[in-house]
Amino acid sequence: MAQNTIYLIGAGIAGCEGLSDKALEVIVHAEVLVGRQRHLDRFPDFAGEKMVLGELAPLLAFLQATDKRVVVLATGDPNFFGTGRFLLRNLPKQRLEIFANVTSMQYAFARIKEPWDDAIFLSIQGRGMARSIDKIIAAEKACILTDAVNTPALIARELIDRGAEGYDAWLCEDLGMPTEKFTRTTIKGLLTLQHSELNILILVRAWEPTLTRYPLIGVDDDEFASMKKHFTHQEVRAVTLAKLKLQNDLVLWDIGAGSGSVSIEASNLIPNGKLFAIEKNSQYITFLKQNLDKFCARNVKLVEAYAPDGLDDLPDPDRVFIGGAGGNLEEIIEQVDRRLKGDGLIVINAVTLDTLTKSVEALEYHGYQIEVVCINVSRTKPLTEFKLFEAQNPVYVITAWKGAE
Repeated sequence: MAQNTIYLIGAGIAGCEGLSDKALEVIVHAEVLVGRQRHLDRFPDFAGEKMVLGELAPLLAFLQATDKRVVVLATGDPNFFGTGRFLLRNLPKQRLEIFANVTSMQYAFARIKEPWDDAIFLSIQGRGMARSIDKIIAAEKACILTDAVNTPALIARELIDRGAEGYDAWLCEDLGMPTEKFTRTTIKGLLTLQHSELNILILVRAWEPTLTRYPLIGVDDDEFASMKKHFTHQEVRAVTLAKLKLQNDLVLWDIGAGSGSVSIEASNLIPNGKLFAIEKNSQYITFLKQNLDKFCARNVKLVEAYAPDGLDDLPDPDRVFIGGAGGNLEEIIEQVDRRLKGDGLIVINAVTLDTLTKSVEALEYHGYQIEVVCINVSRTKPLTEFKLFEAQNPVYVITAWKGAE
């Protein structure tokens, strides 16, 4: 059976505006017109069969079986979070001809008079928002297609929980309709704002701590709130981050996160990654929360647990940093070994020979190759008219990986 071309045509925001003469001609000569009811209503004089678009699976079955000339109507660009992706994945590409139009997102940016070439575009319609939140907090500008479950208010709550409130928000409702409305507000303002179910949310970064004050790495020790200065100090922190060999979208576990200095600087280096700061000491947690808020470490999630407890619910890590083990070092390494990805790395900071010895023995028992670096740092200390060096305790940075040396 010969199968005709399927025409996938994007209508304009308000109606049929923007359709080319060729697209209109294709619609006139179609035998079947498929679309949402609002799309079909735009062609009251169509002489052929009209089919209301519902679930995509029945549509696919119909298109695979029919030899009729079919036009499928969509809004805007069908390839942009639209029907096009589904049809291109399930039908031979040579059967499809696509006519793109202005997307609702383009239209929304034009109406609020904001450039959109530097934005990220996300749809959480029927998808859930966990992965989308990670992308939003790493972006300067984001445009999100919401739904009745994943609402602007729910997005706002997630951003607030992650310390990412620094956005101007535009709620764009009922685009192209008589009830079209654009409201500028804040992230907190979204929590109580009433809105139509048909909406697009645009977020534009408005403020956050500047990199001039807080560099990507090398934050001054005095900037971190801590208990008796118990945290990974600047020079050791720099070496630790180098040994972790971080990349943009990795998953990092920071076990025994303390005041969070490693997690905070790591979050700057993997803006699209996921970081989990595992800590249970209530005194440390107080300072950790203060630091996460201060540095807007938006992609760091605090896990209040004594490791290895609390690790089961986390995604498998690409990198693991162990800054404190609370007496459970062997158990933690055993758990990490079961979960670490094949090309992953473990970095442990040890300040005592006992911890160094236990770390090396446990890692070698599980088949890891090991490198140990001893860091001896001395800083100048003013003393009357002279400057002397004051030595800090040495720190052993242990890096472990599996595979050939």
